[in-house]
Amino acid sequence: MKSIFNPTDNREIIDRINQLSPITLSQWGKMTVSQMLLHCQQIIKVAHGTLELKPNKFLVFFFGKSAKKKLMEPQPFGKGMPTAKEFKISHEPDFETAKAELIALVETFSKEGHNCIKNMKHPFFGEMTIEEWDTLQYKHLDHHLKQFGA
Repeated sequence: MKSIFNPTDNREIIDRINQLSPITLSQWGKMTVSQMLLHCQQIIKVAHGTLELKPNKFLVFFFGKSAKKKLMEPQPFGKGMPTAKEFKISHEPDFETAKAELIALVETFSKEGHNCIKNMKHPFFGEMTIEEWDTLQYKHLDHHLKQFGA
């Protein structure tokens, strides 16, 4: 499994982000490329502890652990997975700003290593280890980059 902390894997993700342009179209789903870039930032910000979301204790208790287990499996995320409303982007962000900010956030994983993870609780999946955050971050970015052909 690739790691967002590994400098080579991290660079690969950044190179794929750099393949995108403001007119890149999705191969599935409803997001625009700019919305996807901002959406991906949100997940990273939760891990970094700079975006706090109130956990849904009911969902965490009944579904969080089983959903997290499924997400940690080696196969890529499937198409059409539901997005939590907190991570949906309803406006059209500036492409260049969203792209630069996502790249900067992705770079923190290889520059700071495990120290960049400040939040050990995901609002839906509950308690997370560094390894689980690593898997989630890499697979999430990979999923959305594939969505836009990168």
